[in-house]
Amino acid sequence: MLQSFAILLVFQLAGEACTQLLHLAVPGPVLGMALLFAAIALRPALGYAMRTTTGGLLQHLSMLFVPAGVGVMLHAGRLRDEWLAIVVAVVLGAVVTLAVTALTIRVLADRMPQQEAGEE
Repeated sequence: MLQSFAILLVFQLAGEACTQLLHLAVPGPVLGMALLFAAIALRPALGYAMRTTTGGLLQHLSMLFVPAGVGVMLHAGRLRDEWLAIVVAVVLGAVVTLAVTALTIRVLADRMPQQEAGEE
């Protein structure tokens, strides 16, 4: 269990270091997760070794949202002042995401060979 936590923290640190050194606009933990994903894809035994620890973290995932909730409460005044911009950004972001996803699916569906009726 301790070894799995150490692996997770090393990949988070590696992601943070890459972000800082390369001046990337991607958060360090996100880059660290991508690096961990690549490592597990290259060496699946790493994923199996971490299964128990990561399963335990996922069971208690809601506890990891407590700091985000505290941050929202801490900045409640700012949210009250800028609620319109936040709502517009969230709604517009969702609409753009849905539109891009629909267009991507349409393009990919047009490129795939059509199956004949009755074929599965």
